Order: sequence, then C-alpha cells, then structure tokens
Amino acid sequence: MTSKSIPVVVIGGGQAGLSASWSLKKKGVDHVVLEKHSVGHAWRTQRWDSFCLVTPNHQCRLPDFPYAGDDPDGFMLRDDIVAYVEAFADHVRAPLHEGVAATRIGRSEHGFVVETDTGDWQADAVILAVSGYHKPRIPRLAERLPRHIVQHHSSTYRNPTSLPAGEVLVVGSAQSGCQIAEDLHLAGRKVHLAVGGAPRSPRHYRGRDALDWLEALGQYDLDVIDHPLGEAVRRKANHYFSGRGGGREIDLRRFAVEGMVLHGRLDEIAEGKASFIGDLAKNLDGADAAYLKIRTMIDDYIAAQGIEAPPATPFAPCWAPPEQTDPDALPLDRISAVVWATGFEADWSFVDLPAFDGRGYPVHRRGVTTVPGLYVLGLPWLHTWGSGRFSAVGRDAAYLIDHLWDARLSDRVAGRALAPADA
Repeated sequence: MTSKSIPVVVIGGGQAGLSASWSLKKKGVDHVVLEKHSVGHAWRTQRWDSFCLVTPNHQCRLPDFPYAGDDPDGFMLRDDIVAYVEAFADHVRAPLHEGVAATRIGRSEHGFVVETDTGDWQADAVILAVSGYHKPRIPRLAERLPRHIVQHHSSTYRNPTSLPAGEVLVVGSAQSGCQIAEDLHLAGRKVHLAVGGAPRSPRHYRGRDALDWLEALGQYDLDVIDHPLGEAVRRKANHYFSGRGGGREIDLRRFAVEGMVLHGRLDEIAEGKASFIGDLAKNLDGADAAYLKIRTMIDDYIAAQGIEAPPATPFAPCWAPPEQTDPDALPLDRISAVVWATGFEADWSFVDLPAFDGRGYPVHRRGVTTVPGLYVLGLPWLHTWGSGRFSAVGRDAAYLIDHLWDARLSDRVAGRALAPADA
C-alpha cells in the first residue's frame, strides 16, 4: 500500500463533502475527497421509492448550484435528489476518489494519517463530512418477534408491495415512521403505528409553506447555542410532515379516523403479543402542541410585520384515543411485517483521536473540533437548523474552510503549512 501526502483530506462525498471541496477549490487548497461508496449513495440506497424532500425545492442551495428546475415550490423525489447531488458533483469537479473507505484516522508525525483500504494519506487537516447516520438502530426487542414476521429498518423499506400480505406494524413516528406509515396506508394496507414523542409541523399555512415562514422568521439562522434547548436540540426528533403530493401535513388523528391503528410506544414483546405504553394521548397532544406553537409564531410574525395574509384556519382534534384500563396489546399472528423507524447510530470508531464527548458525539463549535485541524460538517444542528440540509451546508463549509485557512496562516494546524494547489 502506498502513502501519499496532501494538505487536506475530506471524508465523505455527499453534499457536505462536495461543499467543502467547492470552498477548498476557491481557496486553491490541494485536497482529496474520499467516498466509501459513490456520490448520492445514501440518498439512492437508504430511502424508499416514494421518498421526497420535506423542504421546498427552492431551499436547495448548494454552493453556486441552487435548484434550477421548473417546480421551485415542489419537493424533489428520491431519484431527483440523487440527480441533483450528482449534478453538483459534476459542477464542483472535486478530486473525488469513490470506493475508498477510511478505516482509521489518527495522529502522525506531520499532522494526521488517514488509513484507507487502498493506501494511506498524510494530511495537515481532515474534514469529516459523513453525517451521523452510520448504523441502523434496531432495538434488541426485535429478536423476540416470531419468525414469520419480515423485519425492515426504514433504510431498507422500499414500497408496500415489497412486504408480504397482512397487517404491518411501524415502530416510530418521527419523519420516516410517519411517512412510511402514510405510504402503506395510502396503498390500502392495514397499518399499526407505535407513536412516540416526535412533534409535527404545519405544511401550508396562511398562504405560504410553513418552512418559508420560518425562514423569514430567522429560524434557519438561529445558532444552536441560542436555541431554548441548547445543544440538546441535536438529540430531538424532527417535526413530521410530508412533501408528498405537492406537500401536506401528516395528522395521525386523521389516519386513525381512516382506519390506521395507533398505539403508544412499544413496550414489550412476549407470549405472541406486542404491548405498548399507555402514552398515546400524551404523544398526540404533544405533537399538536408543537404544531400550534409554530402556527402561533407565524401568526405573531404576520401581525408584527403587518403582512396581508389569509386568515388563520381553526384547529380542533378530529379524533382522540379511547380511554383504556388495560395495557394495549397487539396479537402478532396478525402481523406480517415490522418496519423499525427507530433512527440511526453514529459510528466514529474509525476516528482514533480525542475529539468526542461521553455520548460519543464530536465536541465542536460550528464544526471546529477540539483537535486542531480536525473538522466535522453536515451534522444536524452543527450550527443552525439548516446545517444538515441543502439550504445551509454550503455556508457551514465556507466557514470551516475560512477557519482552516486562517489556521494555516497562524500555524494552528500542526505539520506542514497548507499549500495552494498551484504552489
């Protein structure tokens, strides 16, 4: 195996890594982008067939590459998202090495060593642009399901016809769980949904998409340290709604009226039954409270700015769960498949550096870690709400590259001075 030397190594060839490459090229800094699979891999392989963005297309603003299609207020489907990222890669013309997996990142005599399955790189700085969605999280409880039940994580679910005939249990009610439950429900499948504490959001409200209102309110620019929850917001579930069919709200109460069976959080699997915690009413009320809070924020903004907008529509819950004295239980002989919409776990085990907190999360301020020369990019709430989205990842990348450039001038990056590509 060979060992090469270069000023900067970017790990990850998705929208975050490509955005970093764009900013590095603008500075003239020599670098490589190492991608374990291929550009757009996660979008292509970990999303179901009907998947689409929940952010409007016009909020897709990768560096010097905004959305240029004919449906700015629509929501790109999975294959369109892949095409957008691939086109961005062609636009950037990054020094991309696909099919190269980083197996270890550690210290070296000259800064960092990046070990890969095709050889090692010596670098002054490393940018980890690999998100935090590395391994599907499936509870060990899954091992107790009867053998006849087909199990999928949300990352392997594809469409309703890919599941065997029968009733389906979806566990988890954040964005993926609600949208997969909707996908199955619209296909006429009998769906059971284990509802957690995820909040929900309006979609179109008072004449505009709710996300457009929130952007006007400055929510996309809110620094994580100024958020009421502080850095704890990074561990909170996203609000659920949908871009399907031109964009719409997801109201689980409405699904219940239409025949979907809602349960509280999954508690136990035993004796051929799944039992649930009796917190369904609490979770639905909490989701509605978040929904109404966003509406109130928009209402207040409209009033304060004197904006002419359609009047607010009244809200009243259309369904409430019946009171129960016994634990909710579901006979599993009725269930043919379970979809675990239970999120992902981060795996930073290949980073052999003291850059993590007690939870295994990188300690950083706006992507600048506690290890000089090591950066993270593309994480949710890295800096703002838009950090993990197409809307602001380019801005975060530009900030990091400016910091890296300044570190070069002040010798804060160990090892060789970072040299421009044409030096």
